[in-house]
Amino acid sequence: MELRHLRCAVAVADALHFGRAARSLGIAQPPLSQQIRALEDELGVRLFERSSRRVALTSAGEAFVAEARGVLAGADRATRAARMAGRGDTGRLVVGLVGSAAHAVLPGLMRAFRARHPDVEVTLREMPTAAQAAALLAGDLDAGLLRPPLAGEASHRLDVHAFGDEPLVAVVPAGHRLAARPRIPVRELAREPFVMFPRAAGPGLYDQIAALCRRGGFVLSPAQEAVQMQTIVGMVATGLWISIVPSSVARTARPDVAFVPVAPHAVTAGPALAWRRDDPSPVVANLVKTARAL
Repeated sequence: MELRHLRCAVAVADALHFGRAARSLGIAQPPLSQQIRALEDELGVRLFERSSRRVALTSAGEAFVAEARGVLAGADRATRAARMAGRGDTGRLVVGLVGSAAHAVLPGLMRAFRARHPDVEVTLREMPTAAQAAALLAGDLDAGLLRPPLAGEASHRLDVHAFGDEPLVAVVPAGHRLAARPRIPVRELAREPFVMFPRAAGPGLYDQIAALCRRGGFVLSPAQEAVQMQTIVGMVATGLWISIVPSSVARTARPDVAFVPVAPHAVTAGPALAWRRDDPSPVVANLVKTARAL
């Protein structure tokens, strides 16, 4: 017994006429009659009473057609589910993100992706760049919004789509002597106590900030560490430290700190989307396609 036999039986039950049922199926009437006869022979019961004037379901036919409708509906659902999964329209996506990406690219990317693929379940996990790279390589993340450059094995096994560069800015307490400046020469930060994320959490960005400090004539030596950008900003607000951060961190305005451009002007790579180069997932492919379209 095949699905085509079930479709034939349901079509005849709906039409109660072999000719109309055959037309609805797009086949000739003789093959339809042969399919029904073969089905009845296999079942060992008559499904339809036929006469020159009418076609009627037998009690066995009523029972069979009721079950056949459920089977066909399930088959149709399975077909749709398979096609949607194959297109990446359903499934689950686990995405890592650095804190600053939440204020930069994440909202636009997720809105665009949700509009195109509303049935994909998205889970976000905040973690530093280095941890994201490790999780991507281990298969614990499907994609990550992190800050390049990547190092080691990650640089060879991960693909990256960059969203663009952004300036580095100083963040100082609102009452700080430099807070009202239109621009702060980096050399004037030489004697200030820094709060920074650990280099291991994001070596690329850390080294760029350290290089900027060297251009200002001093070596970056943080007095305090914090992993997340918003935590760093909160610690600056205490009045005990200052920091240098990507300008996207300033998108969440707060009255207790000031974000001030620095001189010399310096830029860093903004958040980028990273994914495994050999990942066959159509869901990931759709996320990458969405990112490239932004």
